[in-house]
Amino acid sequence: MKKIIILIFIVVTSFSCNQKEQTKPTIIETIEVMETPKTYLALGDSYTIGQSVLEKDRFPVILVDELNKMDIKYNPPKIIAKTGWTTDELKAAIDLEEINEQYDFVSLLIGVNNQFRGRAIEEFRIQFIDLLETAIKFANNKPENVVVVSIPDWGVSPFAQNRDTEKIANEIDAFNAVKKEETLRKGVLFVNITPISRLAKDNLNFIAEDELHFSGEMHRLWVQEIIKSKFN
Repeated sequence: MKKIIILIFIVVTSFSCNQKEQTKPTIIETIEVMETPKTYLALGDSYTIGQSVLEKDRFPVILVDELNKMDIKYNPPKIIAKTGWTTDELKAAIDLEEINEQYDFVSLLIGVNNQFRGRAIEEFRIQFIDLLETAIKFANNKPENVVVVSIPDWGVSPFAQNRDTEKIANEIDAFNAVKKEETLRKGVLFVNITPISRLAKDNLNFIAEDELHFSGEMHRLWVQEIIKSKFN
């Protein structure tokens, strides 16, 4: 944990009836103050909770580890995410949490299950805006403390090999376009990891054992992009 060193300078003077004021040497006192770690709230679905990867390989956990190495101290992340959640399901779960805390940093990665289930994109827009406003509220109403992460392309996974992967890619791009538009409208940073996720098409090391989700190696690439965009 980072220590903030505070130097206190004390000048001691003495007085005498028959002498002029005399100044004694300055005393320097050092006080060490421990810096309070920052707090992080991660909101999302399977990509945030890290379906089929170890806890240490979830991108929010990796992000905190990497920031701590950079001497940007964070507590372990609070994660509200579950595999399969759509935008409305994430919002319902957040409401159940009854969160009263404020966070120094909030990430939001949601939307793949809206696309997967064939939900309407305009419905997604309305619900995403609601989630984005909620994320900003949790970040002490500071848009600069929120990051929206784009939807990865699950169409590159072995699970999708017998599906129309071009259609999947186009739909994900359309959902991400909505996300980016509304994110920037709110003055929030949008981090595009979708092209990175598509590297898995030619490298199965980026795919988790379930052959659908992404491996810890891919999560680390996402973290690198978030750090480059937000913290460098």
